[in-house]
Amino acid sequence: MDDIVNSAGRLDGTLQLPALLLIEPLTLTRTCILNILKRELIGLDILDIATTDDLDCKGRDIRLVALDIGDRPVADSSVEDDLALLAEYCVGASVALLSNHDDEATALAAMNRGVRGFFPSSLPIELVVAGLRLVLAGGVYRPLPMLGAGASGALEPPCSRVPASTCLDNTADKGGTEKIVGDFTPREQQVLAELELGLPNKVIAAKLKLSENTIKMHVQHIMRKCAARNRTQAVLRWSGRLPDRGRDSDDMSSPS
Repeated sequence: MDDIVNSAGRLDGTLQLPALLLIEPLTLTRTCILNILKRELIGLDILDIATTDDLDCKGRDIRLVALDIGDRPVADSSVEDDLALLAEYCVGASVALLSNHDDEATALAAMNRGVRGFFPSSLPIELVVAGLRLVLAGGVYRPLPMLGAGASGALEPPCSRVPASTCLDNTADKGGTEKIVGDFTPREQQVLAELELGLPNKVIAAKLKLSENTIKMHVQHIMRKCAARNRTQAVLRWSGRLPDRGRDSDDMSSPS
């Protein structure tokens, strides 16, 4: 796996960890987020700066930039400038926006600009961490449309500027996938994000600080809500990538 860095190489300085860059102007907020991400995203180098004026990605393998835009609209010229700088200096890095707005128009405006993660400040931290993991794995995260979804969040298809091969399109299944996604609890969405990475129950339990039996229970609930026969089928149906409801994926339903 590309993200697994040889520990011996790190020790002698020949290899660097892939990095997540947090851009947050408020010192207290930045410090709190930084401490949480360092604890939760093991295997990543977590970097932080106050503004894009301090941007320096030279020589670093930046995989994801989390930019806090605060109260600024996505269409604000300063936000546009920040996104342009990130595209120029952090080539290949995914971008996630943290925003004080949780309205549908702001989320859509972010996705229209190629942002791969949109995180309103109303989201609980555990859901933000799960969403960041998903973006790091090549997925796209945004909250559900504000039609009774609240702040629970879910995966939504981004706009056309995101490659279709990595878009987790929940509307691809015309038989009711959108309703199934809306039925997931925040904890089930966290588990789904880990299943998307192909992690076994034991690892998911350790990452979410839950018992393995609790994870098994969540997986069973997820499979039932997705009308899936195994874990792989559940993830594919949830993400809208299962081409045929009648065709099973490899059987991974047994606890692992």
